[in-house]
Amino acid sequence: MTGACAGLDLPGLLACRRCPRLVEGMRQLKPKPPWTRDDYWSRPVPGFGDPGARVCLVGLAPGAHGANRSGRPFTGDGAGDFMYPLLHRAGFASRPDAVSLEDGLELADLYITNAVKCLPPGNKPVAREFANCRPWLEQELEQLENLQVLIALGGDAFRNLLQYYRSRGLITRLTDYPFGHGVVYRFGNAPILVGSYHTSRYNIQTGRLTESMFMQLLDQVRRLVAASG
Repeated sequence: MTGACAGLDLPGLLACRRCPRLVEGMRQLKPKPPWTRDDYWSRPVPGFGDPGARVCLVGLAPGAHGANRSGRPFTGDGAGDFMYPLLHRAGFASRPDAVSLEDGLELADLYITNAVKCLPPGNKPVAREFANCRPWLEQELEQLENLQVLIALGGDAFRNLLQYYRSRGLITRLTDYPFGHGVVYRFGNAPILVGSYHTSRYNIQTGRLTESMFMQLLDQVRRLVAASG
């Protein structure tokens, strides 16, 4: 299996302080035992994966004690615990778990990132924070030269990506493209947009999203990539 675990080149991202509310929220977050404050990344979390990926999965934001601690999307939290075994089964990930930056995890044909790079209080970024962070996401997407499919995890990430398409003149009204699990939207030669329920603990525990549903979505994405040539 070939792939990569490095992020793309985003000069200045780690030093970004555009959102005072997020900076202060990370500073005030209490560590979760047995970790201490020194164990926490507590700064913008870059995306990671295969720079030649045809698929990019976009989540909402780092988890408080997951990516905000580990420094890598969906690493060390419940959402990742659900997702990575399925990505492994689908051939996108080299191993079925994500533990730390040093665990050797590699992705193949997949890049994973978040719409907002810093931990938002209550896991709810506000409109200004989405807007402040969108240039970083756009830089990532522009560097993925082979990108064919975008998977949006959750409605907020989905609507943020619609803003990306609108900024490029591909759509006018976001309401013309309602979110749903498995929805597929095409925008000319731009990457196809696929909606997915978020792999959050709440969605898993309530049965809104199941393993079979997510595997079916990954199979759907594989078919879309194959059809795109």
